Amino acid sequence: MVRALSLLLTMLLAGCVGEQHVLQATGIEAQVIARMWWIMLAGAIVVLALVVAVLGYGLFRPPERRVHVAAGPLIFGGGVVLPVVALTALLSYTLYASSGLRGAHPDLPVEIEVIGRRWWWDVHYVGEDPARHFRTANELYLPTGSPTRIRVRSVDVIHSFWVPNLAGKIDLLPGRSNEIVLHPTTTGVSRGQCAEYCGAQHANMALHVVALEPEAYRAWLERQRQPAAEPAEPFTRLGREVFMRAACAYCHAVRGSHAGGLSGPDLTHVGSRRWIAAGMLPTTRGSLAGWIAHAQQIKPGNLMPSFAAFSGEELRALAAYMESLQ
Repeated sequence: MVRALSLLLTMLLAGCVGEQHVLQATGIEAQVIARMWWIMLAGAIVVLALVVAVLGYGLFRPPERRVHVAAGPLIFGGGVVLPVVALTALLSYTLYASSGLRGAHPDLPVEIEVIGRRWWWDVHYVGEDPARHFRTANELYLPTGSPTRIRVRSVDVIHSFWVPNLAGKIDLLPGRSNEIVLHPTTTGVSRGQCAEYCGAQHANMALHVVALEPEAYRAWLERQRQPAAEPAEPFTRLGREVFMRAACAYCHAVRGSHAGGLSGPDLTHVGSRRWIAAGMLPTTRGSLAGWIAHAQQIKPGNLMPSFAAFSGEELRALAAYMESLQ
């Protein structure tokens, strides 16, 4: 019996951590939410224990030891006073604790714009100097120890931006911009997810958030602002030629080349990303080739067609070129 309970407890506790979990808070707002959750859980346990104790007393107390309790006071005390007191206490705490969430930060400049698309995340790093703006996709890098103000919007349907380890949800609405402030406290990777049903591939619309130390974050920004490096090998140069003469350049941009498409993810540094297809596949040469040739089989309904007409050599060269874009 003890062994079975220990196994059950281990399984339950294993569900309290993860790269997408509200109870493993690594952001200021998420810590407030997690603390609120634990306190409300404790309050619910106390109320449940009291109800079970009264129920047990009524069911199992020997008849000769039972005493008559007037129905009026019992109903009023247990059915009115107890719920009102318990719920008022929990509500008061919730209102107090949540008052600081989503506070206005008018003095904090918008540093990142996240655009929800069907079904991926278009991430723009903006600032005062437009020449230093750049785009990436499905990954959000943030510095630890300071808040980052992020504007979110959608260009098609309603999406919802949710990184539970860092903060609560916020909706992305067509024709309207919302804002959220993320403030990571520790380095690491968190997984975000679209939390509003947005179509067939809603479940496959993930976003990974990477929190770095400030110095490492600034170095990452500088690397991302650079144009794509020239292919160093004949095979990757062949891949670039395939990319330019195919339809790839009409939808995707590679800064430093003639490819300037805006409807698909910016691929300037796609080889440095952890995942492709909004979190579905790791960024390896095989995954890149598979996605190019079978995008509709892997993620049906997405806006990228499958390019199965490439020869084997062309496909391998194109995947090698994508992988080289570090």
